[in-house]
Amino acid sequence: MACEGYGWLEGEPGDCSWCAGVGYVYRSGKRDSPIPPADYAALADTLEALEMQRLHELGYRGTAKKPWQQAIRKDTQLGRNPYDDAGAVG
Repeated sequence: MACEGYGWLEGEPGDCSWCAGVGYVYRSGKRDSPIPPADYAALADTLEALEMQRLHELGYRGTAKKPWQQAIRKDTQLGRNPYDDAGAVG
C-alpha cells in the first residue's frame, strides 16, 4: 500500500513506513526507493517545490491562515483572536 505522496496511510496510525512521512521517494526508471535521511538537506528545496506544486494541483493558492482568520471558525472559540484582549484585565 502506498501513501499516495501524503506521508501517511489512510486509516492507519503513524507515518508511512515506505517514505517515512516525507511523501516522496526516489524513482529510477520503474523502481522506487525511500529517500535516505542523509539526503534530506540536499533535497530540501526540491521537496518543498514539489509539495507546493502538489498543493496548487489540489487548489491551494495562498498561505496558511491563523485560526481566527479562517471564515469557517467565525463565532467559535478558535475564531477568537487571542491577541485582541492580550492586555485586558479581567
